[in-house]
Amino acid sequence: MIEELLPLGVEHAEAFGDLAGAWLYAVEESAVAGAGPERRAEFATARHLARRALSRLEVAGAPLPAGPRRAPQWPAGVVGSITHCAGYRVAVVARRTEFAALGVDAEPNEPLPVTVLRRIATERELARVADLLVRRPEVRWDRLLFSVKESLYKACTPLAGQWPGYDRTDIVLDAAGPALTARLLPGPRPGPPPCGTFEGRWLVRRGLLLTAVLRPARPAPG
Repeated sequence: MIEELLPLGVEHAEAFGDLAGAWLYAVEESAVAGAGPERRAEFATARHLARRALSRLEVAGAPLPAGPRRAPQWPAGVVGSITHCAGYRVAVVARRTEFAALGVDAEPNEPLPVTVLRRIATERELARVADLLVRRPEVRWDRLLFSVKESLYKACTPLAGQWPGYDRTDIVLDAAGPALTARLLPGPRPGPPPCGTFEGRWLVRRGLLLTAVLRPARPAPG
């Protein structure tokens, strides 16, 4: 399913539930120390899928410990992203020579609590979501906006070493198609925003919302 959002050069592995036999390296166990069996199975499945995706890049399987912000620490020369929600897990990876950053997220196609929406959205984004909910109510655009911001967080943070905040974005979604633009807004300090603009795509399928954003390592010719 996720492959519909990914360009050539990005490999993936996905599952619609936890995988029997998924295991963890000892260094990965610390991230789920004290977690319940469901959380541990979800985490182990995601790491298993990440190693499967890495094998499609011909990168040997290796431990993927959690970093300072709990994101996986990928092998040298690789960028990647993992997401999981009820009934779905996916990992995507690419070589740094092809992509500078990428991020994916999955969410249920259900309303986002209003308190959360107002905390993470700008006034411009709130207006767009309200309009889109009228035009295509079968898509939960409020939750989709949140998902794009989650994807952007995963792509931007490793690239810039910081995250300006969920309220410092400008997300443009299109009711007519899957294309999206995710832009970081300038912060209070002088200078350009830390990550700039990402292009991406979204999909609604099987009761899920999927989003992906990426930045090529090199600008497209022409």
